[in-house]
Amino acid sequence: MADSAIGDEGLHAASASAAELEATRAINQGIFDNSPDLILVADGQGNFIRVSPSSLAVIGYTPKEMAGRNGIEFVHPDDLDSTRDEMRRARRERTTRNFECRYLHRDGHPVTLWWIGVWSDAEHQFFFIGRDITERKEAERRLGESEARLALAAELTGMGIGHAATSRHPARIDAQFNRIYGFPLDKPEIGVGEWLRRVHPDDRDQVAAAALAAIREGKIYRGEFRALRADTGEERWMRAVIRTLIDPDGQPGYFLGVHIDITEERRAADQLRQAQKMEAIGNLTGGMAHDFNNLLGVIIGSLDLVQPLVAGNVEAEQLVREADEAATSGAELTRRLLAFARQQPLRPARVDANELVSGIVRLLRRTLGENIEIALDLAQDLWPVVADPTQLEAALANLATNARDAMPRGGRLSIVTANRQLDAEYASTHAEVAAGDYAAIEVTDNGSGMPPEVAERIFEPFFTTKEPGRGTGLGLSMVFGFIKQSGGHIAVYSEPGVGTAFRLYLPRSVSDAAAAPEPEMLSSISRGAGETVLAVEDNERLRRLVVRQLQGLGYRPIAASSAAEALEILEREPVDVLFSDVVMPGPFDGIELARQVRERWPAVKVVLTSGFPGATIDGQSGQNGHDGAASRILTKPYRIQELEAALHEVLER
Repeated sequence: MADSAIGDEGLHAASASAAELEATRAINQGIFDNSPDLILVADGQGNFIRVSPSSLAVIGYTPKEMAGRNGIEFVHPDDLDSTRDEMRRARRERTTRNFECRYLHRDGHPVTLWWIGVWSDAEHQFFFIGRDITERKEAERRLGESEARLALAAELTGMGIGHAATSRHPARIDAQFNRIYGFPLDKPEIGVGEWLRRVHPDDRDQVAAAALAAIREGKIYRGEFRALRADTGEERWMRAVIRTLIDPDGQPGYFLGVHIDITEERRAADQLRQAQKMEAIGNLTGGMAHDFNNLLGVIIGSLDLVQPLVAGNVEAEQLVREADEAATSGAELTRRLLAFARQQPLRPARVDANELVSGIVRLLRRTLGENIEIALDLAQDLWPVVADPTQLEAALANLATNARDAMPRGGRLSIVTANRQLDAEYASTHAEVAAGDYAAIEVTDNGSGMPPEVAERIFEPFFTTKEPGRGTGLGLSMVFGFIKQSGGHIAVYSEPGVGTAFRLYLPRSVSDAAAAPEPEMLSSISRGAGETVLAVEDNERLRRLVVRQLQGLGYRPIAASSAAEALEILEREPVDVLFSDVVMPGPFDGIELARQVRERWPAVKVVLTSGFPGATIDGQSGQNGHDGAASRILTKPYRIQELEAALHEVLER
């Protein structure tokens, strides 16, 4: 009875196990038949025994077409070696995971499959499940290309990027970010606190408060600040834009920061502002000099007329002489102002800078003293330049004198010449510089040097660090104006306790330019023969003076206060010489008046006068005009002898 019962229980258990096994087989078969993944069973040589129906959807072959064929036949040629290695690994280790290879679809395109493989010693078979990840790999490839393009764009635009899942996590940073801040290029991430430590201490609190507030509130932070590079400690200017997205629960989420080094941009902006300031000062200075020249013209012209009247009166002659000397000093001061304003009269000529430097050094050796060593380094085949040689010598002498004052106990003055090419990149960061070829003259001393705040202002008129009475503050202003008026560039480099270097860049000459001839001065006043001179001057005092001067010189003067009035006079009576101021109120100035006179009355000679010596007639500065009508420009203030020389010159032509 008991045995029978035991036998029944055993049969029942066996029957249950068979049912469970059958159910398991049914489930496995259902998975095999319906899985979207490719399921393969292969023998030890890799020949397919069973293939899931999904093969048609995945690689375009039916299970029947694949049965009995070796799996290697379907593998992409470039993946054959790695696939064989993985099969050997599966057999050796009984399993393999995270294995990718590409199969070739029936139509020829590759299909990327991600495999899990098992080897069974008992059944001597491989079991593989492969998932089609082609679309995912293509998406990753496109994402990689997008990231590569973004990285390239960031590099080209100088942007360094940092981003994180939230602002509480360290930000992933790219190579450009590391370049900007001086970190190793492979540094992978940075925290907000570490970034803030790179911000300049003087800017840190303000940047931290503004940036952290924007991060917490999900707003955009935009700011410019100084940073200290991690590798060198160099101070750089940065611009940063930071944004945090707020999660649905109101907490800071995805964090992105873009950083750009704007140091060169700031320097260029500072240079532009400095150039604009100097231009404004120059315009103001030129206007003041014009007014001063009119005043000095009246004074000097009146003294010229008074001098013959006091002849023999010793005391009066002395007073006139002292007044004349003071007025002449005022005229020299005005000339310096005009030099800074780039409005001084220049007499450019083709200059060999090496020869000029060698010549002035012989003079400097006597004037600078024995405790100043002068060293020359002159470039061979130095490019010639077109410049006023007298003004260039004066500029070098001025720089040498300043160097001497910076070395009261003696030192070394070095003058070096060289050919230099200032390219577009240099021009883009230096206002008023035109790219091109230049001959450079560098004057360097090892004296006291200057701090940056002084070096920034040294070319401003009347700015000086010398004691009262030891300088007017116009010397370097004159050098600056002369170089700029000559189409050149001047740069200064200085460091306290080390010395100062001035670099003068003059444009390379590509033509033979002859020096403008000096106007002849008459040894004694030559009187006119009653010729009619139309004097056009808007300043009443100066107009009255000119009339007296012309009468004293033997001419018949006619006065006009404007160009329009002068034309009316010319319409009704003959005139031998037009003597006109250049700058006048009204619809047109003296230059336009001169042009109209030459066109309508070509026999009338023209002499112009101006407190702005840069005035020209058809581009001919101060010299002969066209069509046989002689023209001269007299620089105010002028002596009566200069007026007579100019009138004599044009009437003799």
